[in-house]
Amino acid sequence: MDKDINIKVKIWRQNGPKEKGYFETFPLEKISQGSSFLEMLDILNESLINEGKEPVVFDHDCREGICGMCSLYINGHPHGPDEGITTCQLHMRRFNDGDTITVEPWRSAGFPIIKDLIVDRTAFDKIIQAGGYVSVNTGSAVDANAIPIPRDDAEMAMDAAACIGCGACVAACKNGSAMLFVSAKVSQLALLPQGKVEASRRAKSMVAKMDELGFGNCTNTGACEVECPKNISISNIARLNREFLTARFKD
Repeated sequence: MDKDINIKVKIWRQNGPKEKGYFETFPLEKISQGSSFLEMLDILNESLINEGKEPVVFDHDCREGICGMCSLYINGHPHGPDEGITTCQLHMRRFNDGDTITVEPWRSAGFPIIKDLIVDRTAFDKIIQAGGYVSVNTGSAVDANAIPIPRDDAEMAMDAAACIGCGACVAACKNGSAMLFVSAKVSQLALLPQGKVEASRRAKSMVAKMDELGFGNCTNTGACEVECPKNISISNIARLNREFLTARFKD
């Protein structure tokens, strides 16, 4: 049975990318362990508004683990201490009475802070745009069972496509690398017949854009895979490297 707990929330406050940030601690009493982490932040903001103070700015949308907007660094872990979930799926039962919970935004040169806990993640959109379009034959419909895609390839492509672009991989990496994200987006097409015409250009363009936007290179520590809420495998990074090197050899 869920119970109420008293906690302290140590939150990063920052007015903008060029402003100096600082931690501010807020005590909260009688927080139900059945509430979600974002609901706890809602309760905090409601109390701050009632006191005439500025609420904590944080990002969220679906609250169903789909959109990846709720990107918070909690007690040293992207999305918090649980594995395979986003912040909105984290519940307060993972914390104990008397705990101090430290909440920060993603820390990366590629994700400048907008305000408090919100970062600008449009860099990921730019990387996707760099990948360009996919050529598809739009002639008469082909029976789905006639398309020659091995089941294992289709499953791996779907696993890679599960990436929601939240940026946890970047937050977890000591180099701030976006390799897991880029490799997932490259892999979901590299494994399928569609998009082969643009495959070489896609790999080169997305890697070049990633480097241009200030993301670091892969550290090979595997932290990104551990912290990814969708359990994207680092085997995709090896596939990205093969796609990239193959494209360079063709040049």
